[in-house]
Order: sequence, then C-alpha cells, then structure tokens
Amino acid sequence: MGGAIPQIIIALLLAIFFTSYRLRIKGQAFFKAVIYLPNLIMASAFSMLFYTLFSNAGPVNQLLIQMGWSDHVIDFFAVKFTVRGLICLMNFLMWFGNTTILLMAGIMGIDQSLFEASTIDGASSLQTFFRVTLPLLTPILVYTIITALIGGLQMFDVPQVLTNGLGTPNRSSTTLIMYLNNYLGTSKNYGMAGAISVVVFILTGLLSVLVFKSLTRQREQ
Repeated sequence: MGGAIPQIIIALLLAIFFTSYRLRIKGQAFFKAVIYLPNLIMASAFSMLFYTLFSNAGPVNQLLIQMGWSDHVIDFFAVKFTVRGLICLMNFLMWFGNTTILLMAGIMGIDQSLFEASTIDGASSLQTFFRVTLPLLTPILVYTIITALIGGLQMFDVPQVLTNGLGTPNRSSTTLIMYLNNYLGTSKNYGMAGAISVVVFILTGLLSVLVFKSLTRQREQ
C-alpha cells in the first residue's frame, strides 16, 4: 500500500502534466528518459545505496547532526516506521517512472479532439480529467494498479538487502516472499514454502480480480 498508492497517484499527476493539451510541454522524450532512469538501477544496488546513506555512520546522520536537527545518531533501521518508509520510498523511486510512461502512452492514445471539444464547451481542467481523461484511461489504469499491487505482494530484493534478510526491527519489514525464502533457504521446509506460495498466488488473484471489477464497474456507470 505504501509503495503502490503514491506510485499511482504521482505517476498519474505527472502523466497528466506532461501530456496536457493546454500546457503543450515540449521535450517529452527527454522527460520520459529522465523519469525512467531509476528503473534501470538494480534493486540490490538501490538498497545498498540507501543502506549506506542511512546507516549510523552515513551522510544522512552526519548532516542531521551538523545542522543541529539531532544531537545523537539515529538508527533508522531500528525503527519500524523509518524502515518501512525507506522500503516504500525505494519501491516508489524505482517504479514510478515506468508507471508514468505507461499512463502517458494511455493519455496520448486518447483522441485529442475530445480535449479540444471539452475546452470549447467551457469545461475546467478538473472536469476534463474526470469526464474525459479518467474514463478513457481506465483500461491502462487497471493494468498499472494490478501490476503495482502484484509487485508489492511479491517484493523481496529491496527489504532483503536493506535488512540483511532479517526483516528488522522484530520482523516488521518481512514480506511474504522473504518469509517464504526463510523456509527455502534456512530450514529447507519445501512443503511449507509451497503452501506459502499458493497463498500468495490466491491473494494476488483475489486482489487483482477485486481491483479489475471495481474499476471496470465504475467505467460502465
């Protein structure tokens, strides 16, 4: 939830901004490349970068102390809120560019005459978005939400590297796939690992169907 919801919202806002009929922003190819760049970085490398930045001897702690915002070293990886926040932030940074490009492609596929007609009819930007853009963008929006949802449920590499596979503090950052991997790699309990994978599959399928049905029902209305 923490990674997928901001990802969809920010990506949708950026897609609308860069494809705005009224703004007519130039250099869209350049912005697409810049936005997509974080997606090219390996998740493990991203996790190691954040681990170095937010470690006890990292530059973030040093900066906070030098600026007087903190009088002691903050152990970011010992607090549930900060660990989960870092994981959500990394997930957002890695995937919002890909989602933005998909939504931009969906908006650019809408007939521009519809936007021109809404402008001539005196529709505001919000009215154009909710009455024209959003209904026609529903198919690609359903796809991006479902893929973001599946990515969140199957998240493994970012928290695995960031917490060294421990899910600290007190397993509060342990994901389903990390939990499954513990049975595969440590105890070699393949039966339990298989059962967990089936549960993950069922949860993914049910949530995907729920998202699909709810959004397509709104489109039909």
